Amino acid sequence: MEENKVTVVKKTVKSGITFGSALAMVISYTTWHSVGWAIFHGLLSWIYVIYFILKY
Repeated sequence: MEENKVTVVKKTVKSGITFGSALAMVISYTTWHSVGWAIFHGLLSWIYVIYFILKY
């Protein structure tokens, strides 16, 4: 039973990180129109998304 919980948590964290990266890249590209910045902000992931929400 405990093993199933660990698997669910790992899958959730992985998909959350992936979604955060994609969201950060879309926000960055639509704001700055630069692929370089989009990649950089994608690496920052949720940090950039939270910054964007607080700043704008």
